[in-house]
Amino acid sequence: MNWFKTAAVIATVSVATVGLAGCSSETEKKDAASTEKWTGKITVWDGPRWADEGGNKFHWIEKMEKDFEAKHQGVDVEIVQVPWAEMNDKLGVAIAGKSWPDVAAIDISGNGVNTNFVKQKVLEPVDTYFESEKADFYPNALEAYTFDGKLYGVPSAMTVHGMMLNLDIFKERNIEPPTGDWTWEEFAEIAKKLTYDKDGDGKTDVYGFSTYIKNGYYEAWPFLYMDGGKPVNDDVTQFTFDSPEAISALEKLASLKTSNAAPKEMGSGDVGGTWKAFSAQKSVAMQPWATWAISAAQKAKMNFAVVPYPKGKSGKNVTIGGVGGWMMFHQEDEGKKVVLADLMKALSATEQQVLSAKNYGTFPSRKSATDQNPFADNPHMQQAQKLTETAVMIPRHKDWKKVDEAIQKELQLVLNGEKKADEAMAAAKKTVDGLLK
Repeated sequence: MNWFKTAAVIATVSVATVGLAGCSSETEKKDAASTEKWTGKITVWDGPRWADEGGNKFHWIEKMEKDFEAKHQGVDVEIVQVPWAEMNDKLGVAIAGKSWPDVAAIDISGNGVNTNFVKQKVLEPVDTYFESEKADFYPNALEAYTFDGKLYGVPSAMTVHGMMLNLDIFKERNIEPPTGDWTWEEFAEIAKKLTYDKDGDGKTDVYGFSTYIKNGYYEAWPFLYMDGGKPVNDDVTQFTFDSPEAISALEKLASLKTSNAAPKEMGSGDVGGTWKAFSAQKSVAMQPWATWAISAAQKAKMNFAVVPYPKGKSGKNVTIGGVGGWMMFHQEDEGKKVVLADLMKALSATEQQVLSAKNYGTFPSRKSATDQNPFADNPHMQQAQKLTETAVMIPRHKDWKKVDEAIQKELQLVLNGEKKADEAMAAAKKTVDGLLK
């Protein structure tokens, strides 16, 4: 999948947009008039982003709140801070109690709008408010927020997963790091060579590779795609990680642990511990991460590189992409919808996407933001941006959370040495196929 479409496609979209310009202009004038009439309280749920000098990871949304209130007299914006890992669960509880927020953020690691929310009819389509701006968004970013032909949110950032290499460890072991494509065989051999007893006490201090397995996180999954496997079939009706291609890839990943090229912790759900081993303890030479980790590694002054995942039997580079953004929950008041749309436009504006790119390590979903070249002085992000060309999205299904849980549970058992790959994927299939029916 290529996030960045050709000029011909862009031109086609632009021509179509011109025909709508007159109508959009009139609609926006009416919207502006309606905005002036509505006053009241708006509730916004957001997760932590990049920290300011005081360590506050909500400073950006707090500034956006103040700026919006200043421009919309009589409108009071309340920010509710929600950890990203808890966002979907808390929204589910809020929906069950019919106490949903007005606007909520979608995690950058996610696969777009939650189709279950759409089917519950608790989200508002926003096509009317963004019609004149659609041409500025990358088509695949909009696709992640489109369901049954309607736009149920606005994308504000994209991310991919890539392999991060600690170049200091490569230097210590006198190993030339890859600069582009590499095969699984090359990767596995390098991982073994990077594993060694650093202090000479007879125990391994540094490992070549590690990763974690956790519900809703997909750093390890591109490895399962490398031989040609994928989690479900094209119409999302059947589990397919039990295919020979997926099984062979999972066996290869697990073999890193049995060959002592990965620590015993590989496959646990300890995200913080996994990152600490790479960034602070420097006891792991290679780990896959989403692009937020690039900014974190730079702030830690690490000497590192970003490269693609290794190729398997498929001969293709594959990574997992995510699209963060904003969604509007169901409203009765048309005037309030207009105000909420104004807020979503502000939150996803070009200048905000550039700011996020520079500080949070995300890729813009707007072409106008990319045109500003936010990574001109950031070669690591330039390396990562190339990976978007091979990114695939996690499948969308109303019960994907349960599907994900069933798969991740079995993946953990394999990497922990408690089950064989084919046995674990057969168990996952029983659960997942029932959910997909």
